[in-house]
Amino acid sequence: MIPKIDAQALFDADKEALDAVRRAAETTGFMTLHNTALSGAEVAAVIESYRQFFKLPEAAKEPVDMAQTGSNRGWGRAGSEQVDLNANPDYKQFFDCGVSVPSEHPWADKQFYAPNKWPKQPAGLGAADFRADVLAYFTKARAISMDLLSALARAIGEPASFFEDKFDTPMALLRGNYYPERPKWAGEKDFGIATHTDYGCLTFLALDGSPGLEVRQRGGGWIPVRAEPGTFVINFGEMFEMWTNGRVKATPHRVVGGTNERISIPLFFNPNYDTNVAPIGSGQVILAGEHLSARYNETYVHLQQTSKGG
Repeated sequence: MIPKIDAQALFDADKEALDAVRRAAETTGFMTLHNTALSGAEVAAVIESYRQFFKLPEAAKEPVDMAQTGSNRGWGRAGSEQVDLNANPDYKQFFDCGVSVPSEHPWADKQFYAPNKWPKQPAGLGAADFRADVLAYFTKARAISMDLLSALARAIGEPASFFEDKFDTPMALLRGNYYPERPKWAGEKDFGIATHTDYGCLTFLALDGSPGLEVRQRGGGWIPVRAEPGTFVINFGEMFEMWTNGRVKATPHRVVGGTNERISIPLFFNPNYDTNVAPIGSGQVILAGEHLSARYNETYVHLQQTSKGG
């Protein structure tokens, strides 16, 4: 069972809500969150903005193709990401934007802080509106995620302020995913997104209400998860599991795809590049940025080729 949590009760430190978060973190690795500062109407509107972008012809999206720009900013065409090396590249499209820093910042050369890439004004898309809609959502989603981390710290026995100074320049990535109908040619190694655990800390996921997401149960089998706009799916990544000495679980999940197209919007909320995410109290040092760099290089097809020298 995936816990359903009222955000207002949680942020008010309600004991029952905190207990539910602790159970979610320690068992399923997933929960849903409702009654946040982001309304269903706001989420539905930004989903529609992404839909208009993805429906554009390829020629309108190619100028921001991340395989050409060399960063994890802009558009990723179908087949440009491979989360499971034993499966074929995922058949979804996606669009990424993130936190950027000034050129003089010491992390300006890191891929996690690259300048964002936005489409120009193609017919059929108000590019200024797309950018404004996405960035407004990004700002609100980060604020909610920060409140969620404070509550989570309390739930697992750390001070509520534990994460505050570790997310002031976060490696936060907002993605819009477009999953088409499952292609007729798709075989057993083809997925909208293959089985994986998220690489980072916290994922704050908005859905359009369509089915598709499946979460693996601890004892085997898959749990379907769906949510209407305004209810968010929360899950935790590999970095968080390591950082918390396994108290917080990263759970595998996937999208096989079906007869419906769908859009999802995950915010991958990760700490500052130089945050030590080694197990708390271990005396080790593992930089968050180095952990993510290694995982990104395994996943993006254009970075796989670069890391192989091809």
